[in-house]
Amino acid sequence: MAKKPAPKTSPAKPAKTEYPAFLRELLEAKSPTGHEFAAQEVVDRHVAGVAKVYRKDRIGNRIAETAGKGGPTVLFAGHIDEIGLIISHVDERGYLYFDFLGGHDQVIPSGRRIHILTRKGPVLGITGKRAVHLMTPEDRRKVPERHDMWIDIGVTSRAEALAVVRIGDPAVYADGPEILRGSLGVARAFDDKAGAYAVMEAFLRLAKDPSVAARVVSVATTQEEIGTRGAQVAAQGVNPDVSITVDVTHATDHPDADNRKFGRFALSGGPVIGRGPNINPLVFDRLVAAADKLGIPYQIQAEPRPTGTDARAIQMAGAGVACGLVSIPLRYMHTPGEIVDLKVVEQLVRLLVQFTKDLRKSDRFEW
Repeated sequence: MAKKPAPKTSPAKPAKTEYPAFLRELLEAKSPTGHEFAAQEVVDRHVAGVAKVYRKDRIGNRIAETAGKGGPTVLFAGHIDEIGLIISHVDERGYLYFDFLGGHDQVIPSGRRIHILTRKGPVLGITGKRAVHLMTPEDRRKVPERHDMWIDIGVTSRAEALAVVRIGDPAVYADGPEILRGSLGVARAFDDKAGAYAVMEAFLRLAKDPSVAARVVSVATTQEEIGTRGAQVAAQGVNPDVSITVDVTHATDHPDADNRKFGRFALSGGPVIGRGPNINPLVFDRLVAAADKLGIPYQIQAEPRPTGTDARAIQMAGAGVACGLVSIPLRYMHTPGEIVDLKVVEQLVRLLVQFTKDLRKSDRFEW
């Protein structure tokens, strides 16, 4: 009797990772820089009931503290603001013109669904420009200027538009979080909702650990995208001994990324630990030691000058702060389709916890 052929099997699908509820809520929160209300509410809901001290300040930071047991004060910082738009002009036909909140690639905004955050709630708008069919060959080769784009909210006059929106209303892209494949998440504003989640989730875990000697102060900072403003205020108020900033950095494992120029950082290669003048060398060594202890993969990024993160402001606060910087590799930064590996986010949370548990009462990081 002839042998029956073995049944064909489909390739196994990678296990799907779910977003932690806290992180998902932060990503869904619409919080353009200077208008961080929705993200503040998420942090309030998840953290306020656990913190020994929980407070806000005049720049909108959310600050959670443990009591500590005589150890050094460690400040964690991750920013909750995101890039966005701000309404700057309404023409006679009711089309809205805008300026940018934070850094934008001007090829991105056109043809997007956005939510304008008005006093009566979010209003849907569509960003528009002249269609490609109506352009000259020369025009098609140009990047549109900001004033060549507008927002259409479906009205027909300036008066009708101003009954819905006001000059100065901010807006964000409407894209929400999804799973791309396996543990890869895609969303707008992973920069830096992923970092804000990491510092607050680490705080929640440390607050429940009676063995931790350090006083932990975790801050969801505001207005990072326009100059690390919230971090500057927070660091002056907390006066920490040591600080770890969590932000994102560019994953360079994609086409058109020249590693000679931008370094070599894999999306799923583990947290990226910064090294350079903005980083205290003793803090760097402790972060590496904590990663080794946990068996967590990590990558090292050379930072030859003050970084474009909250660490640049925190380092110079008061008499100076011993700073560390740990980043989450991210593809397509400052677009509505940022990608991170959620497993790396969890690795980073564990790294912050281990670093803090290893702090001794005598640690001051002077060198």
